[in-house]
Amino acid sequence: MRHVGLMAAIAVSTPGPVFAHETTGVGAGFLSGFTHPLTGLDHVLAMVAVGIWGTQLGRPAIWLLPVAFPVVMSLGGVSGIRGVPLPGVEIGIAASAVVLGLMIVFSARVPIGMAAAIVGTFALFHGHAHGTEIPRAADPLAFGVGFVLVTGLLHAAGIGIGVIERWRLGLAVLRGIGTIISAVGAYLLVGLVV
Repeated sequence: MRHVGLMAAIAVSTPGPVFAHETTGVGAGFLSGFTHPLTGLDHVLAMVAVGIWGTQLGRPAIWLLPVAFPVVMSLGGVSGIRGVPLPGVEIGIAASAVVLGLMIVFSARVPIGMAAAIVGTFALFHGHAHGTEIPRAADPLAFGVGFVLVTGLLHAAGIGIGVIERWRLGLAVLRGIGTIISAVGAYLLVGLVV
């Protein structure tokens, strides 16, 4: 008990800048990267869609697409951090929701190479956009780890949703979800073009 009291006294008496420095490193690193993707509806919808579509395609897509996306997204993120230009980034991100939503609606059965290419292309846009948005004070590696981790969790959520296809009305529900994802993407796309 005496040690707890001593630690509390030290914590209270420690100058603020020491704690601020520690918090800034974490806040502009892993935690910032972890929460950043959750602030963009376009990213959330596209990540969930990748998991759902992978589930619809079955093996090996159920694990290949959710692995390929973060890997390619990381490459796009590095290009964004380094300032490599990529035209039409926001259009590519909005289009990802449209296309991936439609893949779910139609339960598109494409060859695994084509599915990976579709997902990988969109991953470049998502990664590039978020790479250019990393706060200047951030630790890019910690930010990237947080970002990739939450992206993987969103894919896993999509896989969890996708398994409802096995239920009697599951396919209809997934088509509804795909329609919503695609419609939101189309709305965002129109907003960029108009």
